[in-house]
Amino acid sequence: MARKPRIHFPGACYHVIVRGNAGQDLFCADHDRQRFLQLLGKGIARFQHRIHAFCLMTNHVHLLVQVGEAPLSRIVQNLSFRYTRYINSTRNRTGHLFQGRYKAILVDADHYLLELVRYIHNNPVRAGLVTRPEEYPWSSHRAYLGEATLSWLTTDWVLAQFAGQSKRAVALYRNFLQADTAASMETTLREGLFDGRILGSDVFVEKALAKAEEKDRQTLTVEQVLTQVCVFYSLDRQAVSSTRRDRAVARVRAVAAYLIRESGYLSLTPLLPARQGSN
Repeated sequence: MARKPRIHFPGACYHVIVRGNAGQDLFCADHDRQRFLQLLGKGIARFQHRIHAFCLMTNHVHLLVQVGEAPLSRIVQNLSFRYTRYINSTRNRTGHLFQGRYKAILVDADHYLLELVRYIHNNPVRAGLVTRPEEYPWSSHRAYLGEATLSWLTTDWVLAQFAGQSKRAVALYRNFLQADTAASMETTLREGLFDGRILGSDVFVEKALAKAEEKDRQTLTVEQVLTQVCVFYSLDRQAVSSTRRDRAVARVRAVAAYLIRESGYLSLTPLLPARQGSN
């Protein structure tokens, strides 16, 4: 059964979880986490989205992402590709680092924004790594408290939900986080999803699907994906469907296959080598 496509429209908010392949660690040292955060910031400059919260655990990452025109798939794929390249080069390794398909839930921010931020920031506490979320340096919580500075992180939208005055908003936010209701949020995430992709009211679901249907009319074809990947790697398009098996062709096929698979609606058939006639 084909995977259902990601739902995309400008302004959409997603709870994104990326995991290490086969449960392997994504971070082995603090400089790995610092590099990951740098890449998050560079991605924002490139794709013009917003990150409202994050938490870097050992073998997975939580993100609260609000997209612009660029779809979430491009944002996550670029981040995953660049971080994997960094890890492979510094560790002298090859192969995949991230689990094949990341988890992304479209969230009704009007109803779940604050609960989701609290859920993300309290992950280290629930995991037993710290007793208070401000003790954990690899989430966006301390930036919300004004104890860390990340120029690319957007905190004003969440804090404005508490109060218009900055100091009061931070104080109310801190109190809100301490009153953690993770159990109810976990139940909501487990049972309150529509079609496994959307967390929100019936009205929100209907509007989201309607907006996504409009955007789907502008989706790419397999040929467009293959052409763009070939241009990027300076490879002749016909080589992809030939019987060539050198490293350059294998790399292009792998990248194109990943993009096609992530689309959820395209077929991998055009990537298969052309069959030679029988003798």
